[in-house]
Amino acid sequence: MKTSFSAIATIDAKILILGSMPGEESLKQQRYYAHPRNAFWYIMSHILGFDNNITYSEKINRLKASNIALWDVLKRCHRSGSLDSSIQSHSIETNNFKDFYHNHSSIQHVFFNGAKAEQEYKKRVLPTLQSANLSIKYHKFTSTSPAMAARTKEEKLTEWRDAIEEAMQSI
Repeated sequence: MKTSFSAIATIDAKILILGSMPGEESLKQQRYYAHPRNAFWYIMSHILGFDNNITYSEKINRLKASNIALWDVLKRCHRSGSLDSSIQSHSIETNNFKDFYHNHSSIQHVFFNGAKAEQEYKKRVLPTLQSANLSIKYHKFTSTSPAMAARTKEEKLTEWRDAIEEAMQSI
């Protein structure tokens, strides 16, 4: 059984970025997006204007300072390896979004890092939320995972930057 991490969020976070479940390297290092070929930190460093070589804790502080929270849709699941396609559907347990949104009521935008995060959220989480949470704007991005090699990290950066910068201007 794989278990994801706690949410990284300040109480006044306005944007929530959701993955599905951390990959093997991330679980090993106990850090979000730890695989060296995952484009997440490359993308965020360009959007938020920081050096991608700063420490993990400094990267987290940059997200927090920008009112961006980070979490995963899945709390636990059985999965062999790191691929979302290997997640055993019957084993999925989602994170507690009711409590998260209650404690982070400023969230206005949710961005999915890949199709699996969006799919499981819409299937398992969205139907359980109260109508107050339905005003959140949702957007799915191409996954930053190296498994999604059909798009370059520069193409992913363009896609992510446009939507995140627009969201940041609206909050």
